[in-house]
Amino acid sequence: MVLQTVDIVKNEIPVVEESVVIGKDSNAGLVLVDIINGFCTVGAGNLAPREDNRQISQMIDESEKLAREFCDNKWPVLAFLDSHHPDRLEHPYPPHCITGTDESNLVPALRWLENEPNVMIRRKDCYDGYIGSFKEDGSNVFVDWVKNNNIQVLLVVGICTDICVLDFVCSTLSAKTRGFLAPLEEVVVYSRGCATFDFPASMARNTKDVLAHPQELMHHVGLYMAKGRGAKIAREVSIGAVKNL
Repeated sequence: MVLQTVDIVKNEIPVVEESVVIGKDSNAGLVLVDIINGFCTVGAGNLAPREDNRQISQMIDESEKLAREFCDNKWPVLAFLDSHHPDRLEHPYPPHCITGTDESNLVPALRWLENEPNVMIRRKDCYDGYIGSFKEDGSNVFVDWVKNNNIQVLLVVGICTDICVLDFVCSTLSAKTRGFLAPLEEVVVYSRGCATFDFPASMARNTKDVLAHPQELMHHVGLYMAKGRGAKIAREVSIGAVKNL
């Protein structure tokens, strides 16, 4: 049933996934969205997977490969970490990724990023990393990062495709349209480097006030919505000598 629904969505909102090669001379930046224990490590919290999940494992593997490439080339990387104050919970979700707990830390496969000089880590207390980058003085950490690194191509990976990744991408595209993010030209979402959670209809039927969230369908919906807002969707990404965007 889910696969049939995905096919319907693909027919109604056609999306062409491309292969993207980022050249060595590209002004590229990588954004990692919430690849943290609270969303990715089995049993780590209320919103963590209950068992090993293929889509989430693939997302971590692909994101780590890209992060290694970017760090080897000393290109800028920005990692958003969902981090909530215990008195400011995020509706409608249960308490998760509380500041100071291991839930809000990078997954073990990416903890090495904390020691990389080209990596900026930004803790956020909302879905949207763009909004979560505003400081009390009105400045924006993400906007400054784009401008200071002269980023023209932004590559986005992370979790959840249809929530935090999508919200960040949509805000970024809107800001780009308004001229707030010059010199940014392209926003690329790497489909295999993204994932979402799985809560099938069979489980939702017996759970009060919870909506079904079939993983494969919602992952594709997030990609299609990002494409509809102007993002480029990549089925594979490699670092090469020629930029092909």
